[in-house]
Amino acid sequence: MSKIKTTFHCQECGAEYAKWQGQCNKCGSWNSISEEIKQSSNDNLWDYEKSELNTKDAKPKPIDEIQIKDEYRIETNDKEFNRVLGGGIVPGSITLLGGEPGVGKSTLFLQISLKINSRVLYVSGEESENQIKIRANRIKNSNKECLIYSENKLENIFAQAEKIKPNILIIDSIQTLTTNNVDSLQGSITQLKTCTAELINFGKRTSIPVMLIGHINKDGNIAGPKVLEHMVDTVLQFEGDRNHLYRILRIKKNRFGSTNEIGIYEMVSEGLKEIINPSEILIGKSDEKLSGTAICASVEGSRPFLIEVQALVSTAVYGTPQRSTTGINSKRLNMLLAVLEKRAGFHLGSKDIFLNITGGLKVEDTGNDLAIIVAILSSNNDINVPENYCFAAEVGLSGEIRPVSRVDQRIKEAEKLGFSKIFISKYCDTTVAKKIEVVYLTSVEDLIDKIS
Repeated sequence: MSKIKTTFHCQECGAEYAKWQGQCNKCGSWNSISEEIKQSSNDNLWDYEKSELNTKDAKPKPIDEIQIKDEYRIETNDKEFNRVLGGGIVPGSITLLGGEPGVGKSTLFLQISLKINSRVLYVSGEESENQIKIRANRIKNSNKECLIYSENKLENIFAQAEKIKPNILIIDSIQTLTTNNVDSLQGSITQLKTCTAELINFGKRTSIPVMLIGHINKDGNIAGPKVLEHMVDTVLQFEGDRNHLYRILRIKKNRFGSTNEIGIYEMVSEGLKEIINPSEILIGKSDEKLSGTAICASVEGSRPFLIEVQALVSTAVYGTPQRSTTGINSKRLNMLLAVLEKRAGFHLGSKDIFLNITGGLKVEDTGNDLAIIVAILSSNNDINVPENYCFAAEVGLSGEIRPVSRVDQRIKEAEKLGFSKIFISKYCDTTVAKKIEVVYLTSVEDLIDKIS
């Protein structure tokens, strides 16, 4: 009888060790290393050589003899999802979607399954068929070719795929799958790597796109070894706060397109509603003139939209002033406050400062710097900024106003929504014909002179 071989893996990062130890040397987590039995068989779970679905010729070819085929993509009838993927789903691609619990990952993929004009095999290892049907009734879309299968055994999934021959295979979620070829617990590192590798092999051989939902760990990364993100073709991140309506679909990796696109959705009772023009929704409407607000022409990926920045500056009641941000990096706020104190002479060290991006969105564009500074100064001096003013520039450590990318698109978006002035860097190259007045700035001091 052959000896059973075991290895030790960190359940947080996937690092492998020859023996057990208390702390992982790679990620530093404690008590995360567990023993797993190595794969007991080298046989493929899916016999692609005998399968009718196999369309690939495995023989190596000289590169000069390879014929480039016209690329086509599967339209999902979801404009935001198509935009993020670069025009649709590429046949044979492997897509991995991660996000917080309850953010709407399963709802997004089920909604796509019900909208698309193709045969979809939706496999769920977490919910029963009745539970999925209840959610489908709420979404109110219908697709007779959407087939629901509640299963977590990979061998059974491949057997059903042979019979059904779907155009798209969706797995919810990859952490729930198990295979008989691996003698370890559900969700373990060995199970994840083996099941993912077999699904990738299935997708590449059959040209059937496979879409996976992945859980995330406490750090916000997709649970399991980092190698999973290297193995798949596309990695999507679904972001949003369960206390807010809006969700952002970001792309972190894309072998078939740009990684600079985002999709915006609104969570409603009927599912996820596409937001085609987010600028009109993210800007607050009020008849009263309020201090501490500024409008920024922001860009996420290649998509321009306007957002409202809100700031509240008040005297610190307790000894240590508070610095609180929602939707923006707190370190960025601290840097901008240091610039205001050093370069513009504003002493805000003893003030509580609260900063908020409306709509619950998280933005990373450095072009929001100018609007943040304006909102802080407006709240500190209790002077309202004219509602038809818009801002788009980065602020450097020396107080200079720096240019930002896609400035022409920002100007067009502000002009489309009826703004009369936009403040940008003097060093921006603008070629677009514009009716909106463009105000050029060189430094923070120049900004204070022109808006006061």
